[in-house]
Amino acid sequence: MKSLLLCSFCTAALMALPAIAQDQPADALVPPTSASDYTATQLDQVIGGDWRPADQRARDTYRHPKETLTFFELRPDQTVIEITPGGGWYAQILAPLLRDNGHYIAAEKQPSADEEARSDDSALRKLFAAHPAQFGQAAIVTFDPKAPVVGPPASADRVLTFRNVHNWAMDGSAQAMFKAFYTVLKPGGVLGIVDHRADAGASLDEVKGSGYLPVDYVVKLATDAGFVLDGRSEINANPKDDHDHPKGVWTLPPTLALGEQDKAKYLAIGESDRMTLRFVKPEAPAHAASAP
Repeated sequence: MKSLLLCSFCTAALMALPAIAQDQPADALVPPTSASDYTATQLDQVIGGDWRPADQRARDTYRHPKETLTFFELRPDQTVIEITPGGGWYAQILAPLLRDNGHYIAAEKQPSADEEARSDDSALRKLFAAHPAQFGQAAIVTFDPKAPVVGPPASADRVLTFRNVHNWAMDGSAQAMFKAFYTVLKPGGVLGIVDHRADAGASLDEVKGSGYLPVDYVVKLATDAGFVLDGRSEINANPKDDHDHPKGVWTLPPTLALGEQDKAKYLAIGESDRMTLRFVKPEAPAHAASAP
């Protein structure tokens, strides 16, 4: 007998299951599957998907997708906006996970913004076109980085972005981006951030061009926009990374900006040390006026 999936996004499936025979012994029933167990199973399936190239799966050891998405309290029935997904490393996991019961939206800069934006847009569209079974329900929206709007107000359950805040810090758009995240999220929605972590006590000016960011700076961006810090995780920490490299984070894999110079050394360090932060949009703003 199939397990009964007692979670909101499985209601239709439950109704379709045949009724249990009246003489079925109670102790023969399969224990119900919780929403968290169901999500974990779905994550395992998509992370192991054969549409993910071997070189991309090899990076799981540094990026910890299952643990990271679990920390962000992701479920397959949610509307999730991923901000500037690049070539689609996380899209290869998120879009198939959300295909049947949720909605995956990739929000990227307008291709006219710069060459990187044009390259990312092309790569993502090629990825989606190559695997319609996994990505056929995924959507792509574009935004003006000078005045970002990533979706209708209060339309998303999750906004996630991976290793992008440092780019916004460098180009001066970080505050506008975080305000856009706050606007698009539903009350109670989660903003999930992963980015390269600077030494404790470092100032933004000291590290701005390195790709590393002070954790306090990222927290302030979010709280100034109206979010509440809800959790920190060491899932993506790398104690081998001392944050001091000739070409900043790009010295390390996967970029390896120095080429063959000291390549073995940087491969031994692995990918950068990263902060993983979860913020929540309050159900009701603390400054909201009381009803008369």
